[in-house]
Amino acid sequence: MTSDIMSTAQPEGRSCQLHPQSMCPAFGALRVLARIEGSHPVLASDTGCLYGLTFVTHFYGARKSILAAHLGTDELMGGEVIESTRAAIEEAAKEPGCALVPVISLCVAETGGLAEEMLPQRAGNADVVLVRVPAYAIHSHPETKDVALSALLRRLSHTESVRRDRTLALLGEVFPADPLAIDGLLRRMGVEETVTLPGRSLDDLQRAASFAALAPLHPFYSDTVAFFREWDIPVVGGAPVGISGTYAWLQSIGSLLQLDPVVVTQVAEEERERSQAVVNAQPLSARILVTGYEGNELAYARMLVEAGAEVPYVSTSIGADPLVLPDETWLRSRGTQEIVYRKSLEDDIAALDKYSPDLVLGTTPFCAAAKERGIPAMYFTNQLSARPFFLSGGMAATLAFIQQTLDGKPRYEWMQAFFTEATDA
Repeated sequence: MTSDIMSTAQPEGRSCQLHPQSMCPAFGALRVLARIEGSHPVLASDTGCLYGLTFVTHFYGARKSILAAHLGTDELMGGEVIESTRAAIEEAAKEPGCALVPVISLCVAETGGLAEEMLPQRAGNADVVLVRVPAYAIHSHPETKDVALSALLRRLSHTESVRRDRTLALLGEVFPADPLAIDGLLRRMGVEETVTLPGRSLDDLQRAASFAALAPLHPFYSDTVAFFREWDIPVVGGAPVGISGTYAWLQSIGSLLQLDPVVVTQVAEEERERSQAVVNAQPLSARILVTGYEGNELAYARMLVEAGAEVPYVSTSIGADPLVLPDETWLRSRGTQEIVYRKSLEDDIAALDKYSPDLVLGTTPFCAAAKERGIPAMYFTNQLSARPFFLSGGMAATLAFIQQTLDGKPRYEWMQAFFTEATDA
């Protein structure tokens, strides 16, 4: 499954880019929607999409059935797409405890234009919400998380909710331990409650408009951020990553929520000292390329640079956004030469040829290309995004893992030599 259907006609000066750049973007939306308690998703698509998307969703821990309309030749030729989708909705609503039926419309021609007004608003005790995630319009799976979340907020949030002081909504699907660590630190500053969106609770979605501030931990939730701005809820820039980034983020939280500045500064300085101690204990000395399709690549690069690494090239599948600009500016001022949005595998291979890195963080095919050259490489999604990342604790876990991989370079070189000799023989 790929997020782009590449044309054989290439723009002048651009090389052929027929390689898959990412998994089907709809996976991001389905992953978020399947994890909500009381949610039973319905896929409106063809059999191939159903098989592929349900496979990867269960692989990542959905642990629930995903229903789909039966859309065979008879239904399509007979114009029964809506009827079949309605039947799947009714079936999903019968699941025990069902409170939400998200209907996920994909990019296949038969369901790409599914008419929302022809679907029920409710089925049984469940709200029905249409979520459109066409791959021709959404280029990466992180951005479909934003599409799904904003669709739910549009329908489910109680916009008349009374604003509650000293409360904060964290925005981003992150490693489960990270929100707990952030919440513990913020409570020392005087924050009374934090929630993480997207999460497992429908109640958090319904009361989203009551929070005093929003803190996007990932920069690609542009539609969701727009909702909070419409509700006149201030948005905190940056994220609690690295030494300087964490300190600035905590100070911003304190200012927006009007917390005691003395307490905020004390907590922020203590966390800055812990982060500096992590870097002092395990500084990096390596040239690293940071590439991926998760959307948080620039933040990772910033942490590595702060720890002493040289990061000349960063690429990501998300598009440029104002929320990314601070990290981009910071990186460029500290030696990062290229930052590529909406990247391709070909962009990354060119960087591999140009910069001769000591370590590559990237997608599966890019890591394979690096390993063929004897360069250590890690699959960004499963090996880094699946670990703690924020605050000093996340920094310690990340830098230790990076150093461990760098220390394994002789093994990569040995394997390259072994297979080269075997091929020559």
